[in-house]
Amino acid sequence: MSERSSIMGRMFLLLGLILLLPAGILVQMLRINIVEGDGFRELWSSQAIDYVSIPAQRGHIYDVNGSVLATNTVIYRAALDPHSLNNREADITKIAETLSRHTTRSAQFYRNRIQNAPPRSKYVVLERQIPVQAYEDLSELNIHGLILEEEYRRNYNFESLAAHVIGFMNHNMDGMAGLEAQYNDILRGNDGVQQVRKDRFNQIFAYVGAPRKLPEQGYSLHTTINAQIQAIVEEELEEGIDRHRAKQGTVIVMAPRSGAIKAMANFPTFNPNSPATIQNENRRNFAVSDMIEPGSTFKITTAIAAVEQNAVQFDEQFETPENGRTIIHGQTMRDHNPLGTLNFTDVIARSSNIATSEIAMRLQPDTFYQYARNLGFGTPTQIDLPGERGGRLQRPYEWSRVTLPWMSIGYEVHATPLQILQAYAALANNGVMMKPYVVQSITDEFGNIRQQRKPKTVRRVAKKETIEKLIPVFEKVVSDSGTAGWAAVDGLRIAGKTGTAQKYIDGRYQSRYRATFVGFFPVEKPEYAILVLLDEPRTSIFGGFTAGSIFKQIATRVSGLGNTIQRSTPQGDIADQKPVIPHLRGLNNEEAATLLRMKNIPFSVSGKGDFVVQQSPAAGEHFNGNTPLQLEFGALASDSIPEGYAEIPDLRHLNMRQATYLLLSRGLNLETIGSGTVYSQFPNAGDLMQKGRTVTVRGRAQSLNQTGSIASN
Repeated sequence: MSERSSIMGRMFLLLGLILLLPAGILVQMLRINIVEGDGFRELWSSQAIDYVSIPAQRGHIYDVNGSVLATNTVIYRAALDPHSLNNREADITKIAETLSRHTTRSAQFYRNRIQNAPPRSKYVVLERQIPVQAYEDLSELNIHGLILEEEYRRNYNFESLAAHVIGFMNHNMDGMAGLEAQYNDILRGNDGVQQVRKDRFNQIFAYVGAPRKLPEQGYSLHTTINAQIQAIVEEELEEGIDRHRAKQGTVIVMAPRSGAIKAMANFPTFNPNSPATIQNENRRNFAVSDMIEPGSTFKITTAIAAVEQNAVQFDEQFETPENGRTIIHGQTMRDHNPLGTLNFTDVIARSSNIATSEIAMRLQPDTFYQYARNLGFGTPTQIDLPGERGGRLQRPYEWSRVTLPWMSIGYEVHATPLQILQAYAALANNGVMMKPYVVQSITDEFGNIRQQRKPKTVRRVAKKETIEKLIPVFEKVVSDSGTAGWAAVDGLRIAGKTGTAQKYIDGRYQSRYRATFVGFFPVEKPEYAILVLLDEPRTSIFGGFTAGSIFKQIATRVSGLGNTIQRSTPQGDIADQKPVIPHLRGLNNEEAATLLRMKNIPFSVSGKGDFVVQQSPAAGEHFNGNTPLQLEFGALASDSIPEGYAEIPDLRHLNMRQATYLLLSRGLNLETIGSGTVYSQFPNAGDLMQKGRTVTVRGRAQSLNQTGSIASN
């Protein structure tokens, strides 16, 4: 073959190879578009189409009067992708100036933030929260690369109000405590779905006619909580804990005829708007989750069981030991003070442990256990709040020889504060126990009622005749001769019971106490049952003085909210109703100030020192109300009172509650003869007495207006 033919052959071969490439491409195009076109088009469509959720709006939470306790707010955020701007400098200027008009920052601030961003950053946050008008103005700029985002957040309008009842949310908008957790599925609703497309840059955009499923908005809760009562309870609880220097406290307010919870508060509390700052300990709802030994508040079981089983007569006399102690099966049972001879009413009113245990031991263990069970102890109340515990009530076969006498005074049994209140609410409701609840109705987004809760009867805990006999007994507790004189409210009939229980820690009882008062009012037609519990108060271990004084403040304010509770007003001579000025010389600053506030007497001070050395007008005169009482403070000789002793103050013209406060503050005890206003005392004012000893006072009834009232410090 000639050289020319060889060259031509190679050229044709090369030309064929060159023509083969477009021919292959053409064949492949025909295969893709004709043979497999439908399959590829379907695959492309599935990859270009995506779905985004349309979030459902979480339901609101209301109080009983329609005030919004929890709702949703929209947070608008502005960000920027600097690399997507069409006209960088002009667009940045428009964005910066628009933001500057709605914020306190200058336009240069936003320019600097963009310029100082990392070179490859495609997401520069300009403002994490902007006003609605700023969001709308920025949207109208229609700048490609400007990122406007919406974020829904839960907002609690009254911050910490009813925090333990309402609960709080996590970052995923799921309830973590309280009603937010208990009703999470109902509140949350169901998200909708929107079909969208993605371009070649993976950016999502909506298109006309895209199918979508609308969200099912969350339902709203209408609670029994009264925000006004809740605010009163929280304020008085916090002040009471501060005044008595307690570790923590709980207050619950219930309507005894329905079981509706009007208020439930714990302190310390938290702000659910800032869940990240909440300490784990403060999140727990002590009212339903803490099991405690109820102490003397459990004597309601002994009283009901003994009366119904005819194990006690109301005029029966009980002789308690002179030293206030007795031995039961090798264990020492103590009264808080030697109480002498008592009838049944005084056993409860003055809270004698010795006499109460004597009465209980007349009952069969199975009988006593059944009455305790009927009163709700040992079983959960089934309230619609998370974290409730059922307490513990031992069955009779688990008892030791000392279980019955000690259980009768509130030991060897565990109950939650709510269980204790439920039992006394049953006493207030003629022996009918109601199931406590917080949510009374559930509505949809249009206000249509989806669920309605009606009051539910649990059981009858005692015969109506038994309750009628016992109401006066528990009413006497709230008198000057009872243990809860500090809980009395002028013109308002209150019945209840105090409780003081030692804490069982590390396998033994220690000198640390819980103080409780639980009561209801008005006795003639109870509307409110209230429990106050203080953990480790330092001013006194007795529930009447500590928890009782907080109860008084709450009851005074709550009873004045509406016109349904009528408080009787004593009639008498106007001059007699003016408070009598007490003897203040020798009292320290705190004692004098507290005593005058109790009697509603304004005062002014002068001088330097810790003790009252002069007062004007003198003690015993009626306060005319025109000019404040003048007090002069000075110093007393440091060696005038030996260590371990206290000077007895002048208690004349004080009521029993005020006298009790003054003596307790000095480490002395009080024995009362009669009731009302103190007119004599032994030992006399000015004498020295060893701390821990008892001062005896005699009193006689006077106008209620003369007794004064406790005022918060």
